[in-house]
Amino acid sequence: MKALILAGGKGTRLRPLTVYTPKPIVPVMNRPLLLYQIEVLARAGISEITLSLSYQPDKIEDLLGDGSEFGVRLSYVTEPNPLGTGGAYRFAAESIRETTVVLNGDILTNVEIASIIAFHKKNKAHATLSLVPVEDPSAYGLVETEADGRVLRFLEKPKPDLLAELGVNTINAGIYILEPSILDLIPESGNLSFEYDVFPEILRQEKPFYGFVMKNDYWRDLGNPKSYLEAHQELISGKINGFEIDRTAVADIATAATVDKCSVIGAGAVIKPGARILNSVIGPGVHIDERSLVEGSVIWAHARLSSAAEIRGAIIGRSCYIGRNVSVRPGAVLGDKASVPDYSQI
Repeated sequence: MKALILAGGKGTRLRPLTVYTPKPIVPVMNRPLLLYQIEVLARAGISEITLSLSYQPDKIEDLLGDGSEFGVRLSYVTEPNPLGTGGAYRFAAESIRETTVVLNGDILTNVEIASIIAFHKKNKAHATLSLVPVEDPSAYGLVETEADGRVLRFLEKPKPDLLAELGVNTINAGIYILEPSILDLIPESGNLSFEYDVFPEILRQEKPFYGFVMKNDYWRDLGNPKSYLEAHQELISGKINGFEIDRTAVADIATAATVDKCSVIGAGAVIKPGARILNSVIGPGVHIDERSLVEGSVIWAHARLSSAAEIRGAIIGRSCYIGRNVSVRPGAVLGDKASVPDYSQI
């Protein structure tokens, strides 16, 4: 069995963080996001993985290489033009012609892929999609299933009264098990989505189509800065199991600096006396001057914080410069190489 990761999105909702960094490789706990998906696939014994790329593909390929460093074999396909999720699958999987695990490239999950595969085989399904319960499904596309998991219909952003009537709260989690027969339903060219084009056609042709509900697994769409920052807080707090957090990087931390046990410090970071790092992730090569405070934040590689700067609940992009006595408030997001003058408040 092979896997395909759809990693061609521009990450528009995650901007400005994705102007220079493709969304699938934004750092999560100082590791590219795609490595978490590769790790989940490898646990299921899937070692041949194709990445479908479109936006800044060279940066992704240069960073991950052939995958041997991660115990898998990676290959790459670059879309000639934006094809949508369904079109990208058709373009990339044409030569596979076997059961394929397909993942959206912007999700973070610790689900056991092997369990979804077993469910797929047990039901002799042509297509299985993973589903995740959410508290408020009104902002998503709802998926309704029968008791045995067979998919009944898709409801796009249902109104509260319909939600109350249905009693359904499961949405598409972006993990699919697809048989080659699904390829035959998709035109060879065109911009097509799974949700609006492929899945409705599967239902129309009455092919065996099931939904696997992720009940006790972690799942998050990292499509916007708020969700991205929350994922870090959940990783730091230990809410997500199954992934080891690397706290062994060698950094220059002054004896008089304060770094709590939750925080993660990247290799080569410099933290000067009197600085305080609380519940945060500090990237490689970051320099934090005296009396600065970083709390509940994510700082990307090679940023510099001058003396007495305060960063709370924010995301600071790569190689940013934060001046003296600057205050960065919760919710702020700075793109790569941004510069904030001394004594500013943002």
